[in-house]
Amino acid sequence: MASSRTQQPRRASAQTRRRPADTRRRPARSRRGGRRRTGLLALGGFDVPFLALVLALVTIGLIMVFSASYTYCYYYHGGNSLYYFRRQLIFAVAGIAAMFFVSRMNYDKLKRLAVPVLAVTYVLLGLVLVLPAPEGFEEFHRWISLGPLTFQPSEIAKFAVILFFAFHMDRHYIGINTNEIWQGSLNDRYYETGRGIRWKTKYVCLGVYLLILGSICILVYMENHVSGTLLIFALGIMMMFLAGYDYRWFVVAAVGVVLLAVFVIRNPEILPTHAQSRITSWLDKSYDPLGVRWQTNHALYAIGSGGIFGVGLGNSKMKQLYVSEPQNDFIFSIVCEELGLIGALIIIALFALLVWRGFVIGIHADDKFGALLAMGIVFQVGLQAALNIAVVTDMLPNTGISLPFFSYGGTSLLMLLGEMGVVLAISRTAHLKKA
Repeated sequence: MASSRTQQPRRASAQTRRRPADTRRRPARSRRGGRRRTGLLALGGFDVPFLALVLALVTIGLIMVFSASYTYCYYYHGGNSLYYFRRQLIFAVAGIAAMFFVSRMNYDKLKRLAVPVLAVTYVLLGLVLVLPAPEGFEEFHRWISLGPLTFQPSEIAKFAVILFFAFHMDRHYIGINTNEIWQGSLNDRYYETGRGIRWKTKYVCLGVYLLILGSICILVYMENHVSGTLLIFALGIMMMFLAGYDYRWFVVAAVGVVLLAVFVIRNPEILPTHAQSRITSWLDKSYDPLGVRWQTNHALYAIGSGGIFGVGLGNSKMKQLYVSEPQNDFIFSIVCEELGLIGALIIIALFALLVWRGFVIGIHADDKFGALLAMGIVFQVGLQAALNIAVVTDMLPNTGISLPFFSYGGTSLLMLLGEMGVVLAISRTAHLKKA
C-alpha cells in the first residue's frame, strides 16, 4: 500500500546547488568588514612616513630656493631679494592644501577622469605649438600663459600618461598577463582579422599604449623639449613593465635604446639646433666655455667648492651670477656648495626613501589601479630627480630638467603636490600599518 505522505524531493547535487558566479565588481571591504571607497571621500588614515618625506623635501626646497635666488632677484627684480621665494612659498602653501584635499578623495573616481585628462592633454600639446613662444625663446614652444599663471603642458602629459595607463591596465590586467583573447565590448564577440586570427589582449593593449605614448612624445619633441620627451617615454615603458609584460621585451628594448643613444651621440646633427651644441659640449669639455658650457662648468665649480660639509647655508659664491638662474634647473649645485657632500647625500636619500615608500604603498594598495598609479607617480619623481642630478654633475648633457620640490616653478610644484595627494589617498585604503 502506497504511503500517504508525499514523496520528498531529492537533495540537489553540489553542482546544481552552486550559484552562478557574480561577475559584477563588488566594493572593496575594509579589515573590519565594512565597505569602503564607495563614496566621494576616502576613509582611514594616510601613510605618515610618506607625508613626512614630502614635507621634508618641500621645506628644504623652499629654504634652498631662497638661498639660491636672493642675489639673482636683487639684480634682476629691482632689489627685491624675496621675489622668487615669496612666489614659491605661496604655491607651496596652496600645494600642501591641495595635497591634503586630494588625499581625502576616493581615488577610484580618478578612473572617470583618465580619458578626459588624456584628451585635454592632446589639446594643450597641440595648442602650445601654435601659440607664440616667450620673447627670447622663439624656438621653444613649451609654455602656456593664463594671466599670472604659466605652465608647461608636458607636466600635465606626465600625469595623463600615468593615469590613463593605470586605468586601462587595471581593466585588462588579466588579459595582459595571460593568453586571453581580446573581446568586444558591445557584442562580446572575438575581434578577428580576415584570416580568422584572434588577437591576444596583451598585444592589442600594447598597440594602444605604444600609439598613445608615441604620439605624445612626438608632440612634446616638437616643442624642442628633448628631456620632457625622454621622461614621458620612460614613464610609459615603466608603466608597461609594472603591468606585467614579459621582462625579456624590456631587455631587448633597453639594448635598442642604448644603440639609439650611441647613434644620436655620434650624429648630433639629427637633433634640434639647441640640442646639438649641448651634446658636443658634453663630449668636449673645452667646447665654448664662455657659452654653452658656462652653466655646467660653474655648477661643477660649485660642487667642488662645497667639499664634505659645505661652505654654509647662504655662503655660496657661485650663485653670485656665475651659475645663471641658480634657483632653477641647477639649484642642486648650490645645494652641494652650501651643504656639502653630506647635505647632498641626505637629500638624495630623502628622494630614494620617497620612491621606496611610494612603491610600498603601491604594493599594498587595495587594487591594481591604485598600485599602478602610486608606483607610476613616485617613479616619475625619482626618475626626474636622478636625471636632474646627472645633468648638474655633467654625467648627462644639459637637458633643462627641473629638480622636484627644489627648482623654482609654482605651477609645477602645485601639480607635484597634488600628485603626492593622490598617493596619500591610495595609502588610506592600502593594507599598511597606519601611524
